Amino acid sequence: MTVRTRWIVGVAAALALIAIGYLGGILTPGLRAPGDNSPEAGFARDMSVHHAQAVQMSMIAAQNATVPEVRGLAQSIALTQQAQIGMMSVWWQDWHLDPTGSAPRMAWMPDGSSELVNGLMPGMATQDQINQLINARGQQVDILYCQLMLRHHLGGIHMVEGLLQESHNKTVRALAETMLTGQQGEVADLQRYLQDLHAQPLPS
Repeated sequence: MTVRTRWIVGVAAALALIAIGYLGGILTPGLRAPGDNSPEAGFARDMSVHHAQAVQMSMIAAQNATVPEVRGLAQSIALTQQAQIGMMSVWWQDWHLDPTGSAPRMAWMPDGSSELVNGLMPGMATQDQINQLINARGQQVDILYCQLMLRHHLGGIHMVEGLLQESHNKTVRALAETMLTGQQGEVADLQRYLQDLHAQPLPS
């Protein structure tokens, strides 16, 4: 499946899930809505922040990368993850919850708080790394983007797998499974692009 095809499928799936979630909120308002400290609420809050950084990095690469396939993948990731952020914002409205909440990052996962590194969730880039991507030029943009996004996706996959172990909410699980499938395919693309660029992944 090409990057463009995966993007179309991913966005279509996200929009379909938004519609399902919206209709579910109309037809069964408040029915078993996740609570403020639930795994579902924590995941939605944390993954929205995680996704926002992926969108930020992808917008930089979409403008500055030199390899057409890398630019295309960056555009796909930015659009897909922004659509997923939109869906998770619908959940908060449906559940009548604050989008920030009071629980620490990753508290919804068993021992999740211990996985934070300098306050960052798994796979997230530091501000210095974001600045390096902003200031990179030429093929260094492609390499650094693929390195950062590969590690970012692996961290995101870890969080999705944690949610799937903790939640039985069908709507949340459906989006999480879509994220898992999409990001696993993108991981393979990123690894291939790094090989083509004769570059190594960043240390985990």
